[in-house]
Amino acid sequence: MMETFLRTLGAAAICSFLLMPVAEAEDFKVRTATLDNGLLIAVVEDHRAPVVTQMLYYKAGSADEQNGKTGVAHFLEHMMFQGTSTTPGAEFRSTISRFGGRENAFTSSDVTVYHQTVGKEALELVLRLEADRMHNLTITQKEFDSEKEVIKEERRNRYENEPAGQFGEQMQAAQFLNHPYGQPTIGWMHEIDATTRDEALAWYKKWYVPNNAILVIAGDTTLEEVVPLARKYYGAIPRGADPQRFRPKEPPQLAERRVLLYDPRVRQASFTRNYLAPSVTARDGVAPALSVLSALLSGGTGRFYQALVVEQRIAAGAGAAYGGGTLDATTFGVWATPLRGGDIAALERAMDVELDKLLRDGVTEEEVTRAKVNITSGLVFARDNVMGLARRVGNGLSIGQTIEEITNWSQVIESVTVAQVNAAAKQVLDRRRSVTGIMQPPQAAPAAPPARPAAQQGAAL
Repeated sequence: MMETFLRTLGAAAICSFLLMPVAEAEDFKVRTATLDNGLLIAVVEDHRAPVVTQMLYYKAGSADEQNGKTGVAHFLEHMMFQGTSTTPGAEFRSTISRFGGRENAFTSSDVTVYHQTVGKEALELVLRLEADRMHNLTITQKEFDSEKEVIKEERRNRYENEPAGQFGEQMQAAQFLNHPYGQPTIGWMHEIDATTRDEALAWYKKWYVPNNAILVIAGDTTLEEVVPLARKYYGAIPRGADPQRFRPKEPPQLAERRVLLYDPRVRQASFTRNYLAPSVTARDGVAPALSVLSALLSGGTGRFYQALVVEQRIAAGAGAAYGGGTLDATTFGVWATPLRGGDIAALERAMDVELDKLLRDGVTEEEVTRAKVNITSGLVFARDNVMGLARRVGNGLSIGQTIEEITNWSQVIESVTVAQVNAAAKQVLDRRRSVTGIMQPPQAAPAAPPARPAAQQGAAL
């Protein structure tokens, strides 16, 4: 994915890797290098405090799992904390704690990420520890069986015993009929229970190789300081076979779908509608426009809040959400929560009226300008969060974005026009490409699907 980057030779002292030019960007600057074994390194400098964050991205997530074998990526994330042949798991964590550091990990549909934040003096330490478990992980059957029970309990707490978790999981499964984004990242319970140690080890050997990883270092350091250390520890790990991702294509959605969840534990009913939408990787100009659309529909000054909460007083909250940072197609969602004891069917009808107005009349120049200011000002404040910057870089590179695309986002947002926002809304907000979800207590009457406004009867793709 990095072939499009312009590369220049580094200084003779570090000639075994390739240096990349600094990106001249408005948001922040990133410098990158690639080791001989294929490990991509990105450094975001911030010298305001003597702190550094290491984030190691593996381009492998739950959407890369085999059908019927869900949960392996997340399972392996847990096993990575069990230790290596040289550093037991307890020692890994205690060593970082002794330096006042913090460490954790997360798995998503597209990536698995391990991260530590420590004082600058411990930079070499965390590089050594993380490189060690890239190559020397040990998984005993006893540890594997014990961790399986931990993961099953995590699933019970977040999904089996949590209506909101069940609701979100069912919404995803209804949205993606063929694409693995419909699978839960944690995995289905029966498939977690069936996962074997050999399957976890096979996942580790296939995906956890330097040429499938991105090392992001952010904070009080430089590329010139990071690369020799990375070469010392990560550079000794042999390059592996280049793992190939297989992502089934989602077929055209021809009919809207509904998910109705009734549970006595629900205290706050909710309405959600998600539409299939292109992500930033489509590079068709729709993602920036959808980002602006989401911003102008959300927040206290947003169109939905003003209409449904302030003016009509039918909702306790309302907004929109767009998750454009995915490798494959994503969703654009609208949501609302009724007042306590309110009629959720009436709230859905009111939301449909607002969506009808949006598609019929479009957005205004004032709304677009305000939304762009909110987004770009948020990007300015985001510079104070070094880990947040590291995550933006790692996420972007892992889905194939260039440094320029990642760091020039504010300029891209500034260029979005009213016409582009209206065109994106008409393209994406088609009820036939949506999943509508209602979550409420069982005593509530089933919410009948309201008639579809004429303006939303766009041609199905």
